Parts: sequence; C-alpha cells; structure tokens
Amino acid sequence: MGPLAHARGSVMLLSVALAMTGCGSIGEPLYPATHIPSLVTDLMVVEQGPNLDILFTIPNLTTDGLPVKEGGIGGVDLRVGPSPPNGWNVDEWASSATNVQVPTPDKPGPIDASIAAGKFVGKDVVVAVRVTNDKGKDAGWSAPKTFTVRPLLGDPTNFRVAADPKGVALSWNAPGPADFRIFRKTEQQSQPVLLATTMESHYVDISAEFGKTYQYSIQAVRDNVESDRVGPETITPIDIFPPAVPSGLTVSAGIGSLELAWNRNTESDFKEYRVLRSVDGGPFVEIARGLDAPFYSDRAIQSGKHYRYEVESVDQDGHVSAPCAPVEIAAP
Repeated sequence: MGPLAHARGSVMLLSVALAMTGCGSIGEPLYPATHIPSLVTDLMVVEQGPNLDILFTIPNLTTDGLPVKEGGIGGVDLRVGPSPPNGWNVDEWASSATNVQVPTPDKPGPIDASIAAGKFVGKDVVVAVRVTNDKGKDAGWSAPKTFTVRPLLGDPTNFRVAADPKGVALSWNAPGPADFRIFRKTEQQSQPVLLATTMESHYVDISAEFGKTYQYSIQAVRDNVESDRVGPETITPIDIFPPAVPSGLTVSAGIGSLELAWNRNTESDFKEYRVLRSVDGGPFVEIARGLDAPFYSDRAIQSGKHYRYEVESVDQDGHVSAPCAPVEIAAP
C-alpha cells in the first residue's frame, strides 16, 4: 500500500472512532444506590396511662429518592433518655438512652411503640429514632424530640352508661382535675371515633337513637398526659320514658266556656294531650284526649260550680306523662 492509501485509511478509522464515541464528553460515573431509608420527620410522643407512646412513620423513599424495597429495612433504633447535662451531644445522649424494642417491619409505614414512663416521671427526656437498611447503614438520627414526663394520670372509674329521655347518659368518677374524651362506636363503624370532650364527669349523648346499639369508652386528659381508655360499655337504649309534663297551664272564663292553654311539648315522638277535670272537689276524670294543640275549651260547665283541671302528654309509644299541677276556677 502506498503512502497516500495508508493516509486515507487512517482518516477513515479516525472517523469511525469519532462516530462511535459521539460528540459529547464523558459524564460523571454512576454510583450504586445505597438503599438507605430517609430520615424520620414526624416523630410524636404522648404520655398515655403508665407508658410513653411513641409514633412515627418510616418513609417510603430512600436517601437516593428510590422506593424502599420490601425487606430493605434492617432495623429500627428508637431511644429515650435524659438530655446530656453539658448541652446536646447526640453520641453522649445515645450512649445512656434506653432502647425501645421495635420489631423490624417488612415495609415502610406507621410505627407505634411504647415504653414504661415510671422512671422518667418529673424529667425532661429526649426521644429520637433512626432506621437502617438491610446492610446496617442509616441516614442518621431524626430531629430530637424533647418531652416532659409528668406524674401519671389515673383512669376514670365506675364508668356507666344508661338510657336517658334525651339519648344515652354516661357517668364516671374522675381521677382528679382533667378533661375527658368520649369515644363512640356505632354498628356501622369499625373503630371508635371521638364524640365529645367535657370537663364534667357526666355526659348525655343526645345524638343517640333508641333501638340502636352503641359502644362508649372514655379517657382522662391533663396537659400532655392521657389515661388509658376505659370501656367499652355497650348499650341499646330503649324508650321507656314518657314525654315531659305539660307546663304553664292556665284557665280563664270565656263565653259559656272555660278556656285552657299551656306550653307546647317539644319531643319528636309526641302524640297527644289529655285533659282531666275535677268538679267541686271530686275525683279527676278524663274529659278530652287526642288533642295535638296546647289549648282546650270546656263548654260542659255549670255556673257556680268549682272546676279544677290537669293535662297529661302522651308519646307515640303510649307512654303517659304525670299530670301537670292543677289549676282551678269557679264558673261564672
């Protein structure tokens, strides 16, 4: 091969080499993913009953921004201990903190752990957690959570539920000054839900309906301390209650009649009123029923006679109230 042919061959080889490598520069090398779970960011501590209840969520992503694979969590290191006396030092704190046992989960998600609060009462403690991968590597401790452990709060006692004319009445004995959370579960609910909060040691659930089944539980709360939940107590309230006694009965003379009027009942199951009359001190006898309005005209009267009147209310189930206080008048 001559010099010219050799030169042309070299140029062709160089062109092919450039085409294969492209015109861009060589990028940064790609390192293998570490698969380390990201830091926990939602650590929360609650003092409940005799324990510190610690809740947090293991994130779904790794520090590389990749999903945490199933079985990729190597362990959960959760600790509770007093803050170092000479200022915050995570290594000094971790060396003396108490380890809280947390079973290693198969996948990310919420964690609920607890530790007895007794030895920490009256102290400020620091809580932190770190999550390792299956090779024991972690992204570090979560932001430390400082918590003041207060004297334990006793549980409410003598918790009772009973049917009430307005719904379901709850009562209990308080362990001391506290607020009380009332939880209720209906037949349609899988878990109890918060119904109300009260400072009293009694409560009436006016939203309860007769004939339906309910479960109730209560919990005392003071500052950031919670008692254990007491209950549940189950009840199917039955309406055995008469309507309210009619109030405000008055009587006045009309033209050839005695006119009665009173305050209207407000019960949703109200049905009717009944009027009773006594003449010249005799026994009371029913003279009218089926009244749906709170007034009545008595035209069967005789001038000069002395009349006394009472009114009863009746509900849809036939429950009859006691008679109201009588009123009296002499017919003109």
